Amino acid sequence: MKTLLKLNINGEDFDLAASPGAYLVDVIRETVGLTGTKKGCGIGDCGACTVLIDGRPTLSCLTLALACVGKEIVTIEGLSKGNELHPVQKAFIDKGAVQCGFCTPGMVLSAAALLRENDRPSRDEIKTALAGNLCRCTGYTKIVEAVEHAGQLISGEAHHG
Repeated sequence: MKTLLKLNINGEDFDLAASPGAYLVDVIRETVGLTGTKKGCGIGDCGACTVLIDGRPTLSCLTLALACVGKEIVTIEGLSKGNELHPVQKAFIDKGAVQCGFCTPGMVLSAAALLRENDRPSRDEIKTALAGNLCRCTGYTKIVEAVEHAGQLISGEAHHG
């Protein structure tokens, strides 16, 4: 049996029918059609499914869609403003932090949440914020550098590009 629910995803309200046990990752990908959120391990270990719920990085593979009614959900598709990339997205490109790309959406959203709170984090703070996001390509050095660069872009201490 399906339940009717309204989810706010990337600033848009979606009236959906989903089973009460449906996970947010499946609703985002299969019902709404936003495939930037990746379904990795399905048990909360890899972070590929990370989305922001009310500004906090959240594993959508462990979160029931029903629990997200009345909350603001942001996926990787909603981070940019039109054609203008978010500074973290720009920095990941600038610093070559995108390898196979599977972990990238979760990494970018976790980094964006960190930088909203602290645009000048230390390397240890970056590593802690990204600890729940695994990179299969072991590209952590460039990812950390990209987050540092994004902080500089946000604070106005770096040039774009």
